Amino acid sequence: MLRSVVGHGIALAAIGVAIGTAASFGVTRFLGSMLYDVKPSDPLTLVSVTALLLLVALAACYIPARRATRVDPLVALRYE
Repeated sequence: MLRSVVGHGIALAAIGVAIGTAASFGVTRFLGSMLYDVKPSDPLTLVSVTALLLLVALAACYIPARRATRVDPLVALRYE
């Protein structure tokens, strides 16, 4: 159960990262005028932001999923 929830969450985050990275390359000319001392296509910045986003998505999926696995299914069904 935990692996399923975390896997689906990370898959969605990876799709979002791919779309966001493609969009960022698409608007590099516009971004170039707004950034100081950083190129719009700086690989270190892109990799670090991508890693941070995926780490936050992992935490956002893992913490509630782990908490849900600790609940007894019969207690959860009786509560509803």
